[in-house]
Amino acid sequence: MQQGRNHKMKFASTDSYIATEDLTVAVNAAVVLQRPLLVKGEPGTGKTELARQVARALDMPLMEWHVKSTTKAQQGLYEYDAVSRLRDSQLGDVRVHDVKNYIRKGKLWQAFEAEERVVLLIDEIDKADIEFPNDLLQELDRMEFFVYETGEVIKARHRPIVIITSNNEKELPDAFLRRCFFHFIRFPDMETLRQIVAVHFPDIKHALLTTALTQFYELRDMPGLKKKPSTSEVLDWLKLLLAEDLGPEDLARDKVSLPKLHGALLKNEQDVHLFERLAFMARGQR
Repeated sequence: MQQGRNHKMKFASTDSYIATEDLTVAVNAAVVLQRPLLVKGEPGTGKTELARQVARALDMPLMEWHVKSTTKAQQGLYEYDAVSRLRDSQLGDVRVHDVKNYIRKGKLWQAFEAEERVVLLIDEIDKADIEFPNDLLQELDRMEFFVYETGEVIKARHRPIVIITSNNEKELPDAFLRRCFFHFIRFPDMETLRQIVAVHFPDIKHALLTTALTQFYELRDMPGLKKKPSTSEVLDWLKLLLAEDLGPEDLARDKVSLPKLHGALLKNEQDVHLFERLAFMARGQR
C-alpha cells in the first residue's frame, strides 16, 4: 500500500477549528503510527468536526460512516442484495448472471479503493452493538477483507486515516482499544473557549463574552445537572444573544436563576426544574 502524497503533512488548528496542543499531537501520532484515532468526549465537543478539519488540513477527501443502533459492521464492507437478484432471476433480467450487480459497497470498501488517501470517519461507534468494534478488528488492522460472493480480496490502495468517535455510552472491547491511538477531548477551559468563539463570532464585544462565558461555566458547574451544556450549545446561545442585541447588563442574574434564553443551554425539564427549585428556595431564605 502506498502512503500517498500527504503523509508528511501535519494537522494543526485551522481558521475555523481550534485544536488544543494535546489533540494536535494525538492526530499526528495516529497518522505516524498508522492506527485508527479513537476520540472520546462528551457530545458537542467537536469530535465529528475534527475528522472534517483533519481532511481539510491535510487536503484529503473525507468519507463519513455514521453509526446507528441498527448498524452492522458488515455494512461498512459491503452488502449483498440476494432478494433483488432472486427477483431479477424470476423476471429474466440478464444482470442476474453477474453477482457484482448485487453488491453494494460500504464505506470501508470505498475508502480502500479510493484513488488517493482519504480520511475515514466512523462516527459514534458506541451506538452500535457491542460486537460491532470487534467485527472490524481484522479489516482495520490488515486493511483488507474477503468478498465471499465473488471470491476477491479487497486491499486498500492507500491506508486511510481512520478517525473513530465515541460518546462513551458503552465500554469498547479491549482488543479493539489496543489497536487504536486514544484521545479524550476535555471540555475547553475559558481561554480555549474564547478562541473557539472568536472563530465563529469575531466581532463579539469582550464584556458580553466575559459575562456570558462566566454564566456558562457557572451553569456547567451546577451540582445535580443532568446534562451539562456543551460547546455547540454555548455557540447557539451566543448567537441568540447577538441576534437579540443583548449586552452584559441584560444578562444580570443571581447564580440560581435561569439565564436569558436558557433553552439553548438546558435541554431537559429536570435541569430547568432544578434551577426553579433553587430559585424558590433562595427566595424563601430572604
